[in-house]
Amino acid sequence: MAIAGAVLRPWPLTARRATRCAAVDAAGRLLDRPVVIAYDAPRSYTGDPVVEIATHGGTIVPTSIVAALVAAGARPATPGEFTRRAVLNGRMDLAQAEAIGDLIDARSAAMQRSALNQLDGGLSRRVHALREALVALEALLAYDIDFPEEDDGPIPPERVATAAEQAAHLLESLMDAGAAGELVREGAIAVIAGAPNVGKSSLFNALLGRARALVTDQPGTTRDAIEAVIEPAGAPAPIRLVDTAGLRESSDAVERLGIEVSLTYLGAAHAVLACGETGAGVADAIARVRPHTTAPIIGVRTKCDLTNSDLTNSDLTNSDFTNSDFTPESERDRDGIPAAVPLAAVPLPAVPLVSVSAESGAGLSELADTLVAAIGRQHPALDVPVVLRARHHHALTRAAHELASFRTTWAAQTIPTIVAAVHVRSAIAALDEIVGVIGIDDVLDRVFREFCVGK
Repeated sequence: MAIAGAVLRPWPLTARRATRCAAVDAAGRLLDRPVVIAYDAPRSYTGDPVVEIATHGGTIVPTSIVAALVAAGARPATPGEFTRRAVLNGRMDLAQAEAIGDLIDARSAAMQRSALNQLDGGLSRRVHALREALVALEALLAYDIDFPEEDDGPIPPERVATAAEQAAHLLESLMDAGAAGELVREGAIAVIAGAPNVGKSSLFNALLGRARALVTDQPGTTRDAIEAVIEPAGAPAPIRLVDTAGLRESSDAVERLGIEVSLTYLGAAHAVLACGETGAGVADAIARVRPHTTAPIIGVRTKCDLTNSDLTNSDLTNSDFTNSDFTPESERDRDGIPAAVPLAAVPLPAVPLVSVSAESGAGLSELADTLVAAIGRQHPALDVPVVLRARHHHALTRAAHELASFRTTWAAQTIPTIVAAVHVRSAIAALDEIVGVIGIDDVLDRVFREFCVGK
């Protein structure tokens, strides 16, 4: 505060009230008339006394004021220092501090929502609830160790096993949040697939809203997968749209490599857009991609501006399919459908069908809504707190390993309780590292070295 008082007039200021001041250098020369807010400890972002100075823009004005403050005894903050001080002063835990970095780096609305949820303490509350469950389990073990001859007798093993099972359910829920966090961070993969020259690249460009993929009349133009990120309204996560090489038999070595890349993306897809110019073409695309993906498939008839009819399930005639196109042997056995049954007796799989035109834009909005719905059905809980960072996931994995080891040894009763309890303590320590309950200077250094200066 003394440093600020050497540069700002008037001083001192009423706390938490915006005041127009004069900023001067050591010689008393006026540098600017900024708006200043002073915060007394502990009611500040860091928990320390803080002064915020809002200067006019540009380069010279703020630089001259910073120089005057340094001349008065201040020093530039290190990356993440303000947030680090907030953690050390108990204003937030480490998971919330990392959420600030995630919020700054957010590249999608889904990432923004998840970071804000974590900053609000959503993830921290779930970690603390799990930690309390493990502490309660540890307390049962400690009682059994320290007071084995009490009047009530030893703790029943079933009670300990039940407490461990409850903690395991909480931990499993948090581990599931790790998969959801990866989807928010990396995006859901939506693969555009089909035969060559059916309009896949045109559809890719139309959904993206700009020309990103090369479009020609020459079949096989796309030789490699091309990615771009979109985020349609209502999407639970950003969508990584992937334009792939046409699926067909080819003697061209380069094209075959592109097809192999396409199949790899199909295996990792969260949704597949199976494209064709006609009902038969869409049927062929569905049949080609189905053996390579477990993701929901959306049938897309491209170039609908060239005809007047929309694609319906009746366009996908029995002659377009065989049983093996849709139903693996395992599923046929499970459903009691022998391979020899005519297709007419077998219901076709539920495949949403959309007709679109990349030229006129017809059907694109419907296709985007269908794609969002398909991804949302797989991940309906993305609004709950999710695990965004690899460090968190690693700590949860360690905790899960330790708790599983405890449950195994406890069920077998092969080692003394005091030894088995070490696994529970190790699981608690792993969770402590997430929220910063213990002394973790090395973790703090890792977290904040990536922060921007001034935050």
